[in-house]
Amino acid sequence: MTAAQADLAGARNEFHRPAAPAIGIDTPRVEDGAAIWRIARDSEVLDLNSSYSYLLWCRDFAATSLVARGADGEPIAFVTGYIRPQRPETLVVWQVAVDRAHRGRGLAGVLLDALTARVAGQGVRIVETTVTPDNTASDRLFTSYAERRGASLEREVLFDGGLFPEGTHEPEVLYRIGPIA
Repeated sequence: MTAAQADLAGARNEFHRPAAPAIGIDTPRVEDGAAIWRIARDSEVLDLNSSYSYLLWCRDFAATSLVARGADGEPIAFVTGYIRPQRPETLVVWQVAVDRAHRGRGLAGVLLDALTARVAGQGVRIVETTVTPDNTASDRLFTSYAERRGASLEREVLFDGGLFPEGTHEPEVLYRIGPIA
């Protein structure tokens, strides 16, 4: 095979290789509430809120939340957050979840980076979230986020498990990351 033939064969392989599905990052809409609820439910690690609360979240906190959309336009991942009223330099990340079929591609990190870039113009310098000790995926996500930003990461128990009415809830550990650049 000549070099020209090898180039042609490579070009054919490139041509026939299936394209990676397009993923877009977008502001959530009320119509996304049900899909976000399903992604949270199917995560099997997040505390599932009522479906109504996800609809409200998409309406009232859309400016501090994002969805990743698959090629068909449907949400495949989300991050929800809000600015702390008493500390307007602090973004609280409420939930992050990725649909099972799209995990392992760094999508949660992309959403987190995009959300903090979005709110940086509002003076946000600190990111807070809570993680239960058994949620290793979230621990890795927020630890690597702090490392990418060159920011410090402080951890302390925010809510002891005994404060939750069901009596079996793990403690919620506050992750405080900052300053973020």
